Amino acid sequence: MALLNVNPTRMALMDLKLRSKAAQRGHKLLKDKQDGLMQEFLSIIRKAKTLRMEVEEKLAAAFYKFLVASAWMSDAEMKNALSSPQATMELNVETKNVMSVRIPFFTLRRTGSIKSYGLTETNALLDEAIDAFDGVFDALIQLAQIEKQAENMAVELETTRRRVNALEHKMIPDLRETVKYIQMKLGENERASIISTMRIKASLQEQETQAKK
Repeated sequence: MALLNVNPTRMALMDLKLRSKAAQRGHKLLKDKQDGLMQEFLSIIRKAKTLRMEVEEKLAAAFYKFLVASAWMSDAEMKNALSSPQATMELNVETKNVMSVRIPFFTLRRTGSIKSYGLTETNALLDEAIDAFDGVFDALIQLAQIEKQAENMAVELETTRRRVNALEHKMIPDLRETVKYIQMKLGENERASIISTMRIKASLQEQETQAKK
């Protein structure tokens, strides 16, 4: 704690009391926001963990099917089948404001066919592998979306935590300590003023008594 650099006057005391109340209200609001962000962050992390496990399982299955298909096709046949892709994808990103956090939402738009090869030149195993990779792509986009949401939420959570700590451990204690100091100084000044007044009054009374004599 440290005293603020202010003059110990009644105006300064009133201003510091108002600032202290505002800081306490701000601390409560930020604390509530921090708690809300933490709950939302933990919820997103749990969803991301579940989705990542699902993606890893789907990718493993897709790669296995692709390896099996590759075993039944020559390198030239595989290269020729996959060398002329016709499908295109466009990723649109929208953001929404949730507790001052920009949360991204991804939308995937597809055009064309992912199977650009002739069916007579390949086998059904390649079709299954391509379908498996196509199926996991949507899950990958969802995983990227939720992990980006978690990242943005973590940044805002850390910023809010720093503000809460600054108010709780620095600003509010400094304001309270300075208020106490000014109150003490004003009390001392008031007592000194009363003592001075009493001395002047006693001196005047003594002078008046001597004048009467």
